Amino acid sequence: MKKNAGVLILFLLLGWLIGEWIATLLEPVAILSFLTKSTTIEWSPSANLNIIRYNIELHLKLSLLSLLGVVAAIWLYRRL
Repeated sequence: MKKNAGVLILFLLLGWLIGEWIATLLEPVAILSFLTKSTTIEWSPSANLNIIRYNIELHLKLSLLSLLGVVAAIWLYRRL
């Protein structure tokens, strides 16, 4: 498999997604609350230029487990 930016982005997104899924599954476990507590980052640029109007909303949900998933994805990418 060739290493390129597209594969790296795919690995990062999959690591983030898997980490967030694990965090969602472990939310009921009270002892692991420091791993599953999430923070949401929101960004919503918009403009009205008379001929074009756009409104984009971006919500990123981060937790410690999702960041660990990203780190694991980078490690797997480097091992390719």
